Amino acid sequence: MMMRLPALFAALLLTLLAACAGGSDAPRARLLDDARVYTLGPGDKLRITVYGEETLTGEYGVTGAGDVSFPLIGNIPVAGRTIEDLQTELTTRLGNGYIADPRVSAEIITYRPFYILGEVARPGQYDFAVGLTVEQAVASAGGFTYRANSRKVFLKRATDTREMLVDLRETPSFPVRPGDTIRVAERFF
Repeated sequence: MMMRLPALFAALLLTLLAACAGGSDAPRARLLDDARVYTLGPGDKLRITVYGEETLTGEYGVTGAGDVSFPLIGNIPVAGRTIEDLQTELTTRLGNGYIADPRVSAEIITYRPFYILGEVARPGQYDFAVGLTVEQAVASAGGFTYRANSRKVFLKRATDTREMLVDLRETPSFPVRPGDTIRVAERFF
């Protein structure tokens, strides 16, 4: 009986360590995932310029339904589309009987926010900046708490249904996109 107790204890300890090391069913994040072109979504704010048409030039927001409401044309679905797609569609629609030879440019002036929760000093919603990394996002939220697992975080893209594991030891500069949710888990040891 005495010989079985250390073996049982060792097996229990190995099981606990394996559980802590694995941590999650989340797929590992890949940098290749971030090479995609930025697509518009609810919460983005745009500046649209129609040259020679000051009444049409202005700031427009992407609605919760993913549309931009534009004078003369009405609602244009833009969620999941690029800014270049929007420029092309506006040029085409305005050229169909509204304006002769329209010249349209569009730019994003305010990106939708990102969110961070879990073991950070100030969880919440934060403004996105181009080139933002996970480390910078954590820093903007006041840094890790003393209980945080500072080696791994979980990131969920706005367009995904599952979160992915980001190992900060391998990719400390993993890019964040507008609308992302970052979750900082608690460490066990």
